[in-house]
Amino acid sequence: MNLHEYQGKSILKSFGVAIQEGIVIDKAEDAVSAAEKLNKETGTTWFVVKAQIHAGGRGKGTVSETGSHGVVIAKGIDKVEEKVRGILGGHLETIQTNGVAKKVNKVLIAQDVYYPGPSEIQEFYMSVLLDRDHGKNVIIYSTEGGMDIEHVAENTPEKIFKEFIDPHLGIQAFQARKIAFNLGLTGNAFKEMVRFVKSLYKAYVSIDASMFEINPLFKTADDKIIAVDSKVTLDGNGLFRHPDYEAMRDKSEEDPTEVEADEVGLNFVKLDGNVGCMVNGAGLAMATMDIIKLSGGNPANFLDVGGTANAERVEKAFHIILKDQNVKAILINIFGGIVRCDRVAQGVVDAYKNMGEIPVPIIVRLQGTNAVEAKKLIDESGLNVHSAVLLQEAADKVKEVLS
Repeated sequence: MNLHEYQGKSILKSFGVAIQEGIVIDKAEDAVSAAEKLNKETGTTWFVVKAQIHAGGRGKGTVSETGSHGVVIAKGIDKVEEKVRGILGGHLETIQTNGVAKKVNKVLIAQDVYYPGPSEIQEFYMSVLLDRDHGKNVIIYSTEGGMDIEHVAENTPEKIFKEFIDPHLGIQAFQARKIAFNLGLTGNAFKEMVRFVKSLYKAYVSIDASMFEINPLFKTADDKIIAVDSKVTLDGNGLFRHPDYEAMRDKSEEDPTEVEADEVGLNFVKLDGNVGCMVNGAGLAMATMDIIKLSGGNPANFLDVGGTANAERVEKAFHIILKDQNVKAILINIFGGIVRCDRVAQGVVDAYKNMGEIPVPIIVRLQGTNAVEAKKLIDESGLNVHSAVLLQEAADKVKEVLS
């Protein structure tokens, strides 16, 4: 589950991570009062107005209605509302929105951190995530903050460092010091970075996160270390332990079809192909998508109906798959272990009849308990449903109906 910047920062702050302070608003008329409050709390006289969407590259992105960037500077309280109106309610497209502009429902008014001081301002990059190859958490960091980390990795890979953390031992003091040293810090900034890294890692582990990304991680002119941005992704499997974080979910930022599937207990991910998939079990779903690809088609989705593929769930799955106008055929591939194949077959027939005529051909491949009876049900249904026994046979039928 992805969080907005302001939500991620609030979590980080609760674990002692120093952040760029800010106030989130959803109405332009609240901009001035928010800026005044922030001025009183932090002393800032300039303000950073940031669009809150689930995508990076906001600063270079453009709001289609106004031409404003997604992150702008307001040089004074009297300029804040104008900047907010240029972003709030508009549609922002960035390099990470895949050509689709996202509506901005909230903006964060944040303090200015580029104030003058005795030392040089620096921007770093830092992220925490799981490295599956090593079986450890890893802190990835670089002196090249404020840039796309992919660009840094491609052009100057020597400027990216990795510190692997044993999940049983946790981060050690020498590792935090090593990170601060590799970033070239000294004095109070060094101590601040050590403290920051320890707190960041504690937050990552404590909230069952799958990724933290701080870009830029900022050293101010008076040697403070603060998170100016935050991208936080939570592990959905751990949300039952964090109902307060689960309540932060913004469904308006997610694909509406995936949200609908989630609400009825279906595991669904939309893809870009032309063959809808309805399968029970994640492994079988992956194999099904592979065979579709080998047959000349492209999977339009990943959909796992689970172990209770009854008529009601099958009908809901049909509705969700058919919302994609690109779908030209549907392949149902069920292994009858927990669920009997004949019950699934009856579910397909009942769902078909309840929905009326389905506009695309359906290929059903059932194996396992009562597979013979299931094939007979499908074949004798009189519906536009093709049955198959072998997976390759099902793939051949997909190829046939697409040609």
